[in-house]
Amino acid sequence: MSKFAQFGNDLYTGKRSIDFIGRRRTWYLISAIGMVLALAGLGLRGLNLGIEFTGGSEFRVSQVAIASDYEQQAQEAVHSVRPGQGVGVTKLGSDTVRVQTDKLDDAQSNAVRDALARSFGTSSDKVSANFIGPSWGESVSKQALKALFVFLGLVMLVMALYFRTWKMALAALVALLHDMLFTVGIYALTGVEVSPATMIGFLTVLGYSLYDTVVVFDKVRENTTEAFANRRSTFAAAANLAVNQTLVRSINTTVVALLPIAAVLVVAFLKLGPGTLLDLALALFIGMAVGAYSSIFIATPFLVSMRSKDQAVLDLDKHAARVQARTTRGTDSRREAAPARKAAGAAGATAPATQTSAARTSAAKTTAASGATAPAAGANGIPADGTGITDSQDAPVDAPTGTLSGRQVHKYAQSGPRNQPRRQPKSKR
Repeated sequence: MSKFAQFGNDLYTGKRSIDFIGRRRTWYLISAIGMVLALAGLGLRGLNLGIEFTGGSEFRVSQVAIASDYEQQAQEAVHSVRPGQGVGVTKLGSDTVRVQTDKLDDAQSNAVRDALARSFGTSSDKVSANFIGPSWGESVSKQALKALFVFLGLVMLVMALYFRTWKMALAALVALLHDMLFTVGIYALTGVEVSPATMIGFLTVLGYSLYDTVVVFDKVRENTTEAFANRRSTFAAAANLAVNQTLVRSINTTVVALLPIAAVLVVAFLKLGPGTLLDLALALFIGMAVGAYSSIFIATPFLVSMRSKDQAVLDLDKHAARVQARTTRGTDSRREAAPARKAAGAAGATAPATQTSAARTSAAKTTAASGATAPAAGANGIPADGTGITDSQDAPVDAPTGTLSGRQVHKYAQSGPRNQPRRQPKSKR
């Protein structure tokens, strides 16, 4: 976990970066392939609509011991009454079998009930028969489509007002449609039954995908606004930094959301069997996973693609390129001058020491040669004629007064901060 936290911190500070924007053509290609497969599944296979949308008869055999060949038993029982009838058989829980057929009249329905009771070795009162008309499913479908269009319209309006640009709203809308098409395409390709609970899951996925996209876009707006203010970074670089800064947050949110849904899927698939809980959990799991992908790889790159031709963005990119070029030249010149400064500093440090040593040697020789004619010293060691008295300020300084780079140091700074002149107090100024 510590490494993952450090990885997220590096992404947020920009020390480490993933080029989501620069590789946006790759993400577009992956999404295009997925959407082509989804459209192919919808066109060739279509959705496996449940009995609530198509209408038909449903039988439930409860409180029976379910054998491994329960599907064959149910099909033989239905075909004994109506040969060639399409039959859908599923196990609900541990002791219930659901059988779905096309619409049957009352006589056929009673005959199928008796046949199922004999096939599973139970009484007829343990077999329930219901007819479900297609009007209910059709009404639900119309209301769901109406809610979808109203939702998308309100989303477009609110996001355009919040972000103050319609292009962000359009990019978020494209990400939503991308998620819906992917999710529906997976259902078409796998043949999973679409029930009213699945429709509810589809609409729930839209809200989750939109929430994740808005969080990323809010950071994009913050970074791009700062880029326009200081004009040191391109629009694409600022947007890419925003995606990197929200990447770990998106991963954590998605994992936390998918873990309980995965647990529900496992329990529903192994213990409960097909039903409302399984249909809803499956739609949410697929939609949330696809929504996390689109908020990172589709929404922000598509926004950058739309704004790449704006005049303000073009001017910002040109100015940022000039700033980066000047920064690069300055860095290169400093790197080239570093060895020369080191050599000059070394020469400046050795030259004063050599000069001082030579001066001391010359002074010693002169003193030794004129020792006999030196004036007599008084009692206190000072020459009688006073010629040995010198001003301390005129005495030569042996210590070097230059830095390693050859610069001269102020006399107050040569012996440390304690010898610097003190400022008079306010009362004596």
